[in-house]
Amino acid sequence: MTVTNKNIDKVVAILKDALKDLPDPSVTLVGKRWKTPFHVLISCLLSLRTKDETTLPATERLFKAADTPEGLLRLSTDKIEKLIYPVGFYKTKARTIHGVCHDILEKFDGKVPNDIDTLMTMKGVGRKTANLVLTEGFGINAICVDTHVHRISNRFGYIKTKDPHETEWALRSQLPEKYWIDYNAMLVLWGQNVCRPISPLCSICPVIKICDRVGVTVSR
Repeated sequence: MTVTNKNIDKVVAILKDALKDLPDPSVTLVGKRWKTPFHVLISCLLSLRTKDETTLPATERLFKAADTPEGLLRLSTDKIEKLIYPVGFYKTKARTIHGVCHDILEKFDGKVPNDIDTLMTMKGVGRKTANLVLTEGFGINAICVDTHVHRISNRFGYIKTKDPHETEWALRSQLPEKYWIDYNAMLVLWGQNVCRPISPLCSICPVIKICDRVGVTVSR
């Protein structure tokens, strides 16, 4: 048996129930707490190549100092670096934050764009970040594909793709749209806690009888 559109409703229901007591990923928490696309965008930038336990405190420190494009531009990049350390590539991210804030004020009339192509015109904003801003910041249906979404969707046997770009388009054509917004956060949590990259915890997985376990050679 494999994960298909005939049983994807069941798989999503099982995963949501299994994850109900775990905290949301950091960017999702930011979206729920601050409730603005700008805060989600900055948090997304901080989260790249950084674990959630580092991202959320760094986000909180930064927003305590300044939480608007104007306010962040008033902070020097050195100050931003100190506030967001030890997120990955913190020096580069401090410069990116300045550049994004400048673009929002000068090019977009102080508002974060709500379409993927315009978001990606800002330096440092890639497709994954843009999709996450749409889902978590605007509540717009989009599919954010990170390493967990790519790995687990293929491991399930739900899709067969070579990279995250292919995965996004495969999911856009196959995954019911009602799941698009929640799919990333759900699979990120599942990937962090159960369906890990190396030696996943298959013995406690409630979808083990449906999952194809593609590529799994060692599990616990």
